Amino acid sequence: MDETLIRDGLLVMLTEGYEANPGRFLTLPQQIMDSSFARVAIADLRNDGYVEEQMRGVVRLTHVGYSLYKKRGKAGFWTPAFQYAV
Repeated sequence: MDETLIRDGLLVMLTEGYEANPGRFLTLPQQIMDSSFARVAIADLRNDGYVEEQMRGVVRLTHVGYSLYKKRGKAGFWTPAFQYAV
């Protein structure tokens, strides 16, 4: 799968989680965590200030990330399933 699609899919998923509850972390599915492309995308998003990672695979969108993403516009890319962290 293309790295851009993975990154955009993660942003869509995290945006939906942020809109539901901005303070809650999401647990990414194992399928995402097993993908080296996804891990790179998560690291890039974290380094760019879009996401905060509580621990490996448990992330949330930052307020800055949400604002920047909404300015860019929501694209209809691949959106994986997720679970809320407990």
